[in-house]
Amino acid sequence: MTWASIDLNADLGEGFGHWRLTEDEELLSVVTSANVACGFHAGDAATMRRVCGWAVERGVRIGAQVSYRDLAGFGRRSMEVPADELAAEVAYQIGALEVFAKAAGARVAYVKPHGALYNRVVHDAEQAEAVVEGVMLTGERLPLLGLPGSLLHDVAEKAGLPVVTEAFADRAYTSEGTLVPRGQDGAVITDASAVVERSVSMARFGVVTSLYGRSVGVRARSLCLHGDTPGAVDLARRVRRRLEAAGVRVESFV
Repeated sequence: MTWASIDLNADLGEGFGHWRLTEDEELLSVVTSANVACGFHAGDAATMRRVCGWAVERGVRIGAQVSYRDLAGFGRRSMEVPADELAAEVAYQIGALEVFAKAAGARVAYVKPHGALYNRVVHDAEQAEAVVEGVMLTGERLPLLGLPGSLLHDVAEKAGLPVVTEAFADRAYTSEGTLVPRGQDGAVITDASAVVERSVSMARFGVVTSLYGRSVGVRARSLCLHGDTPGAVDLARRVRRRLEAAGVRVESFV
């Protein structure tokens, strides 16, 4: 499946105190959706407030990027969290961001798990159900952003929540359509030209070449550009220009 338009999202607000990881203000001039860290893997109150304000100024949708409680590991360590506790923590993170989104004149528009939680809910039904329960606790029918074919999406749809499929321009795929673990060689695509061309292939044709040379289907409505990679802003601009030159409209999914 291909799309006449595609959303560009980026993980933003991933700083803490005086330390800043991403060039949030610059990236918000390129992307159409912002996955804002909610304090569990990165981010703090001042950062959330600042990023929400910038996002609203630029017409960018605000999404809650929820995570395991893992500041030390940047949310990239899989953790054994009881389902009821995880559901409460997901709701807590969304609620925290909603305060700042509303103060800026917007609302949290969607939810995206981060890091280890993102990969875990692809195949772990209990953790997927906990994330969905956390969203439901907010009282809002927020769309869930995730990998095509993930258990998270199956559970969300059964609960009546909208789902949005996502692809990664700068991450390598397995032949099964999942992401190659970050610890494995070749997991992150560092060649800027390759990232740009992969973006067009995903948006126009719904396919990408896996790390092992197989063509893999990626039915993506949203394309993630990581903000913590070197040269992220310039790369994001190149991706957007190339997509638009290829006839793909770049616009948010909500």
